[in-house]
Amino acid sequence: MAEVGRPRTLDEARTWMHERSRAQVHPMGLVSYDAAAVVIDSLRGLDGANWAAGWGAAGRQARAEADAAAAQGEDEVARSSYLRAHGFFFMGRFPCPNHPDKMACHIAERETYLLAGQYFNPPVQRVAIPFVGKPGEGTEVVMLYRRPLAVERPPVIIMWGGVDAWKEQMTAAAEMALRHGVAVVAVDNVGTGESPVRGVVDAERQFVTLLDWCAEQPDLDGSSPGLLGRSFGGYWATKLAHLFPDRIGAAVSWGGGAHFMFQRDWIEASRYPDSYLMELVETRMMMLGATTFEDYLSGFAALSLRDQGLLDRPCAPLLLVNGKEDRQCPVADIHLLTEHGSPKSVRVFPGGHMGLTPQTLPTIITWLVERTRGSGR
Repeated sequence: MAEVGRPRTLDEARTWMHERSRAQVHPMGLVSYDAAAVVIDSLRGLDGANWAAGWGAAGRQARAEADAAAAQGEDEVARSSYLRAHGFFFMGRFPCPNHPDKMACHIAERETYLLAGQYFNPPVQRVAIPFVGKPGEGTEVVMLYRRPLAVERPPVIIMWGGVDAWKEQMTAAAEMALRHGVAVVAVDNVGTGESPVRGVVDAERQFVTLLDWCAEQPDLDGSSPGLLGRSFGGYWATKLAHLFPDRIGAAVSWGGGAHFMFQRDWIEASRYPDSYLMELVETRMMMLGATTFEDYLSGFAALSLRDQGLLDRPCAPLLLVNGKEDRQCPVADIHLLTEHGSPKSVRVFPGGHMGLTPQTLPTIITWLVERTRGSGR
């Protein structure tokens, strides 16, 4: 593994990817180990051009196979092949599209996911909601919507990822929620994917648009949806739970920060955590819209929920989840949140960032469904 204070070499990155791919954990869980291993061993560099070339070629081959199967009416083959293509293209833009070739992979990632999603049950619907932002911001919030057809007015969970896993990577959580009869809205975290805003202090405006939309749908019990923020996205779930406790049924921060994560000493110490493959700083800067390291430091510092005076306010039911050895987001933020405001629920798992075990996601979804208003109807 890479030493603290420096990025991984190509050989070290290969070892890391092989280990994660065998275990089928993020970010290596979207294609099989046998398929990923071929690309991993063929990579010529970690720079944007070489990285996107290796994964993108595999994605294009899988896309061609999927298109051929779709033309022949072979639905299951088409579905699995589009998903495989999506997995390759996701890796091709990972962790962020900071190179033109990685951006091309990102566009293909979205396209192939939607093509696969037409074969899901229930299918994926891409919905764009008008967004009134500030000058220079986008004009719509794009979501991936799935509704259980057999439930008359299902409750809803809004879910989003962090700085590198986006709405297209929320499938496992969505499937679990749907099995409970809950509708799901997957959206990009602020500053990522198709989000209309950067990760600025008041970027929760994006999520308020979704709260409004859910409440307005006559076929949803959406007056107090559940929220699931994954990794960095857990920060926004925590903030929303404190800002709008009467509008939210329950919220989960799965590996998110609150205050200590945004302090300079932690930022410096966590530049190259063992849980992250590469370009963590670059990815966070892209999310913030920062162009220099000092902009990054100041942008992060402004996000502190303690310094914003929110932690002693009442909040919606809030579950804090992480791995006890996380080096990306300090577990100290969990302790801080439990010492302020409304009582919180906590579940700490073994391991590093997000506490990735077979029990983690089922625990989160079960807790969230049970506390989302209208669940079980």
